[in-house]
Amino acid sequence: MAREQLTTEQIRMKLDELNEGLAEPWLLKDGKLHKAFAFPDFVRAFGFMTQAALVAEAMDHHPEWTNVYRHVTVNLSTHDAGGLTALDFALAARMERLTSGA
Repeated sequence: MAREQLTTEQIRMKLDELNEGLAEPWLLKDGKLHKAFAFPDFVRAFGFMTQAALVAEAMDHHPEWTNVYRHVTVNLSTHDAGGLTALDFALAARMERLTSGA
């Protein structure tokens, strides 16, 4: 997948596509894709991070994230491209599938 920075219009379209049907949408915050996930407990939050880490490693695209108890906050951008790329949206979509059990 290309690491080319997306245009503003491409970002808007990909964000709309990513958020379709989601109760809690991804947001643009400080030029990054941003989402705060809440899980029932720490084990499920950490389990999500473990699964997402394996996906990220396979994609060679790693998130900025934090975990406090049952909350995981994710920020995605492609640093070597200087902004958002298709990789960020692909990783966000994979994270969503992990939370839905798909």
